[in-house]
Amino acid sequence: MASRKVTAQQVVRMLFESSSDHDYDTDSASEAEEEAGDSGSEFSVREYSSDEEATLSADEGPVLEEDIDVPRVQQPGAEGFPIRRPDTWIAPNMEQPQLPAFTGLPGCSVNTENFLPVHFFHLFMDDVFLEEIVEQTNVYAEQYLLDNAARLKPQSRAPQWVPTYLEEMKRFLGLSFLMGLIRKPSLASYWSTRSTSPLMATAIFPATMTRNRYLILLRMLHFVDNALALPRDHPDCDRLFKIRPVLDHFVDRFSELYVPGKEISVGESLVLFKGRIVFKQYIPSKMARYGIKLYLLSESSTGYVYNFRVYTGRDSSIDPPGFQPLLELAKKLCGNLLDGCLTKVTICT
Repeated sequence: MASRKVTAQQVVRMLFESSSDHDYDTDSASEAEEEAGDSGSEFSVREYSSDEEATLSADEGPVLEEDIDVPRVQQPGAEGFPIRRPDTWIAPNMEQPQLPAFTGLPGCSVNTENFLPVHFFHLFMDDVFLEEIVEQTNVYAEQYLLDNAARLKPQSRAPQWVPTYLEEMKRFLGLSFLMGLIRKPSLASYWSTRSTSPLMATAIFPATMTRNRYLILLRMLHFVDNALALPRDHPDCDRLFKIRPVLDHFVDRFSELYVPGKEISVGESLVLFKGRIVFKQYIPSKMARYGIKLYLLSESSTGYVYNFRVYTGRDSSIDPPGFQPLLELAKKLCGNLLDGCLTKVTICT
């Protein structure tokens, strides 16, 4: 049986140029046969029928790797093709951006050596902030008594109101925080005594403040003057007006007391709340499911919240300074949370 000899280069070229359902090209084989004498590395391709098997000629030498001209695919790491590591960001045009070096000093910006828990509390809620709460609470109590003097019943606690002061406000907040650790079925049960209910008694509550005084402070607690509130139909009406000073205070303190590291993230969180509020959200994928949605800018390694924004509904405006009005919501949100952070040289340079 006659055999046609072709070079290894011809075989590889035919494999790349011809499809599997086409017959062998006799013209190419003839040309390969003429070139066979000039090639040092060759093998035989025999014609065979369906019941015959093709075998290599005995006088054919081994096919060397250098004789096969295989098209090479450019691999990562080659010239013009940068290696993509997990800690590097590659732009769509495959060009590595020139990012400035991070020179910040992450961590607490105040010396906390020998700090007690109460000292950390005072970092975020100092006397200036608490004095403002005391003032606004007294202002609201006067407004309430003046507006409702004719409608108050004799058994009401409101006529027993006396102005509060800083130390009393601290005790009030301390008892409120303690209620989050000691869970009881009602507020009144926290003032149970050993004589009335030995199993429910918690001595710290009646020893710190009477039940009626705590309840009236809770009723009058305010953070801003209601007289400054805009009508609900006003275009600039703030749905968070009554707690806006508290939110602004904590956002400022979060950014002043701590410098985040290089890696930060923007995400959302759901604070459990089942009361009546127009911007309450239902997100089945969250643990709380019902509540108030927050957008957070936090440090990736520790989870420290550097900035946050409360979602107040679809019609809430997010217009960070320096951003185009028609920009996508996600980009506006990132710009709003990063506003102030981008101006800190220690973080972004």
